Amino acid sequence: MREFIVEADGGSRGNPGPAGYGAVVSDAATGETLREAAEYLGVVTNNVAEYSGLLAGLRAARELDPEATVHVRMDSKLVVEQMSGRWKIKHPGIKPLAAEAVRVFPPGRVTYEWIPREQNKHADRLANEAMDAGVRGEAWSASDSRAALDTPGTRPVTPELLEPSGPSERPGPSGGADAAAADVRAAQAVAAPGTETAAARGPASAATPSSTPSSGWAPADMGPPATFVLLRHGETPLTPQKRFSGSGGSDPSLSDIGREQAERTAAHLARRGTVQAIVASPLARTRETAGVIAARLGLDVTVDDGLRETDFGAWEGLTFAEVRERHPDDLNAWLSSPDAEPTGGGESFAATANRVAAARDRLTAAYAGRTVLLVTHVTPIKTFVRLALGAPPEALFRMELSAASLSAVAYYADGNASVRLFNETSHLR
Repeated sequence: MREFIVEADGGSRGNPGPAGYGAVVSDAATGETLREAAEYLGVVTNNVAEYSGLLAGLRAARELDPEATVHVRMDSKLVVEQMSGRWKIKHPGIKPLAAEAVRVFPPGRVTYEWIPREQNKHADRLANEAMDAGVRGEAWSASDSRAALDTPGTRPVTPELLEPSGPSERPGPSGGADAAAADVRAAQAVAAPGTETAAARGPASAATPSSTPSSGWAPADMGPPATFVLLRHGETPLTPQKRFSGSGGSDPSLSDIGREQAERTAAHLARRGTVQAIVASPLARTRETAGVIAARLGLDVTVDDGLRETDFGAWEGLTFAEVRERHPDDLNAWLSSPDAEPTGGGESFAATANRVAAARDRLTAAYAGRTVLLVTHVTPIKTFVRLALGAPPEALFRMELSAASLSAVAYYADGNASVRLFNETSHLR
């Protein structure tokens, strides 16, 4: 059985701030570097970046040999202790990432070791290069670094979400109780008392991130929440036919009915007068819906790629019945596991959830205390709600979401979330 060494790192310049991760997979017997991965994440917290690096390293190792054993080496005491089961994971943004990391390899095939950061320079360099390029607005992947063997994609930079940041700041290396105490103190500066995040440091799904708050009553008032008003785009020609319409298909525009729904929604939101900003998926139907509302409210529209719909691969444009007839085995697998991908290289629900959770984190940081309209799609909206409720992945199949419907989730500074509305359509009648 092959054995791999995974070294991973991640950081956020500002915590939250511009963030990235780096990961390296090497052969345990020879020390040869087999795979590199790195990515600029936009504005997220340090803990999300660290866990993103871990996930990227584990996935790269699985691609090389799904039967291998893996030894993970990281300079994040927090990640190592949590993944080793010695520290509890309380923060809602971390639980899902850790759960996904556990699923990459069967139990018992992955071990964890804390190392000083000077022994993690390879992954650290990749993470810093990804962050540097991302902040400059440059497309970047691990292939741009020295001796890169892998070329993951990069996420588009949304300049409006970036906050000014200075050079990376990292605590000095430490171990044992001192490192644990440092991580906990850093966590308390970002999250509520008793939750854990990684210490602020320079140079990080798919995940099925859940957003389950810690049990018990919330702590003292943390100030006004970031409130996301989640709007599904108006109807397209594919909507009444109930055809798969994701980010990998024909990218349809709104139908006449869809444009009327957007106008009615705009009038409704104008009467309420609470929306302070608008962020939309990059797909045509969401940008068109957002544009109608923005014109009515006198606001600009910011585009965030994290809000796009799932890519349904070869199923794009097909009905459920047609998919069952043509790809029965793939469909059954997809219905049974969030890690299963649609036929033809589509995106799994787990990958969508990881992307949506990252978008949630950077948007809550950018719009703390404000009410923001997110114009997006069925799967992202259901995922926002599922994560806020801490519901399992199969909950996606138990929610109905109408075209141009409104839902709302509030996010507090202590990591708790509150679902306030779901699938409201009275404004369309």
